[in-house]
Amino acid sequence: MANRPRSSDLPLRRLLAQLPGVRTDPALPARILSALILAPVVLALIGLGVWWFELLLVAGLLLLAREWTRLTAAQAGAAGRADLAGGSAALVGLAALAIAAADQWLPAVATVGVGALGAALIASLHGGAARWIGFGVLYLGLPTVALAWLRALPEIGLGLLVWLFLVVWATDICAYIAGRTIGGPRLAPRISPGKTWAGLLGGMVGAGLCGGLVTAIGAPDKALPAAGLGLLLAVVAQLGDLLQSRLKRQAGLKDSGRLIPGHGGLLDRVDGLLAAASALALLGWLLGPGALPWR
Repeated sequence: MANRPRSSDLPLRRLLAQLPGVRTDPALPARILSALILAPVVLALIGLGVWWFELLLVAGLLLLAREWTRLTAAQAGAAGRADLAGGSAALVGLAALAIAAADQWLPAVATVGVGALGAALIASLHGGAARWIGFGVLYLGLPTVALAWLRALPEIGLGLLVWLFLVVWATDICAYIAGRTIGGPRLAPRISPGKTWAGLLGGMVGAGLCGGLVTAIGAPDKALPAAGLGLLLAVVAQLGDLLQSRLKRQAGLKDSGRLIPGHGGLLDRVDGLLAAASALALLGWLLGPGALPWR
């Protein structure tokens, strides 16, 4: 009885069973249902305004810090060190968000950097996994500040952030479909045996098409550059996915948590977004917001 599918999943399972390449994934219906529930909530909070989105970032940061505690506990083998990892990532990230809310973006980034060094130093003094703990502050803190900065950009913040989420989601969906239906050589078999070069290329195509078409709605003259940027962010997002897979492999865990049915933890769901948001914010900072889509 424990393995019997829920009645609400049965029609979806029957439909998916007819599609080539996906019938062997029993978690797919749960993944789709989770996405259908969570995606509208995220988009609504983005659309409600900067403060609502920053509240979402606070909640997400706390959940991610909890999952980072779990990963560190498996890696370092000591509960105290794990608590330091998750706690420092949460505290530094919240402090950086508070500074960013005052429109002090460089001090917010500096807070993350100093916090990472401080957490690593404290860990080393107590015999902890200093690199793992310091990296956690950077890994969670910098993308959090990047997402807040992107949403706060005048005039284009709302459209740009929706564009980013859609591009990352298109990457995930198309990479999954291409990888399952085409298969072929493995992308990084020692890190994530399930990922293929076909999945990478499929994700790039999906992200490029999505980025270009969505941008054409608000800024037709930037559709082609946005498609190219979508291709680039697809690669970055999948590198973020591979990084998370490597971290889990080092910790000896399959998933970072059990929060989202079909996906595992929140970190399993947003690993590509963390990387893509950081890359997009860095690009916007170096070239100026005018170089980004949706202006």
